[in-house]
Amino acid sequence: MRHALITAGAKGLGRKVTERLLEEGYSVTVNYRSDELAVQSLKEKYAHLSERLQFVKGDVTKKEDLHALVDQAFERFGRIDCLINNAGPYIFERKKLADYTEDEWYEMIEGNLSAVFHLFKKTIPIMREQRFGRIITYGFQGAASAPGWLHRAAFSAAKVGLVSLTKTIAVEEAEYGITANMICPGNILGEMKEATIAESRKKRDEMTPIGRSGTGEDIARVIAFLCDENSDMITGSVIDITGGLDVIHRYR
Repeated sequence: MRHALITAGAKGLGRKVTERLLEEGYSVTVNYRSDELAVQSLKEKYAHLSERLQFVKGDVTKKEDLHALVDQAFERFGRIDCLINNAGPYIFERKKLADYTEDEWYEMIEGNLSAVFHLFKKTIPIMREQRFGRIITYGFQGAASAPGWLHRAAFSAAKVGLVSLTKTIAVEEAEYGITANMICPGNILGEMKEATIAESRKKRDEMTPIGRSGTGEDIARVIAFLCDENSDMITGSVIDITGGLDVIHRYR
């Protein structure tokens, strides 16, 4: 049985990924930071699959928490096949880089870039031994071309760095049967993060060219595909999942 480790997998986009992988037969270790109600909701929904699901509390900006997460995942299930770096701290206030505090800057860099490095370092020996691994990172629309992003400088700088990191991992670890890819969600907001595609089609979204909002299911479908053992020809890729919406240039 394949085992996936996902950060921030109890709610939002991460919850839909957790659900998709459970439904496809994976065992899943879910990291969460503080939302015990979200964890309880998942536990209740998948009580019949409790032997394939565990939750580990931890902060992705803290290396010690990340190491403990990997240790508990491996101890419980004996393998780690998929590392899904879903967590990504974000500052919703719109402000210029000059107005960021040092703490805000380091939270963005640690949570969005360094966290992936720490998890990678801990899981890669396991994946190499297995001769199989799937590493998924998250970016933003257009990240592969390193665009400037007004009022999102720290977050975007971390994610653009993560593009290069993901591509390097793909090349360096290919000989071990390990792939690394980045997915870039579009403007998926509020309840749509945990919505299905069918639900999104009930309400037209005039902003998105395809006419509907993106959903957590859209993201989960792509990740499940990339994690498949027969998707090994896809590595080092950055995949936008935006419905054609230009997220970056909405504000000027």
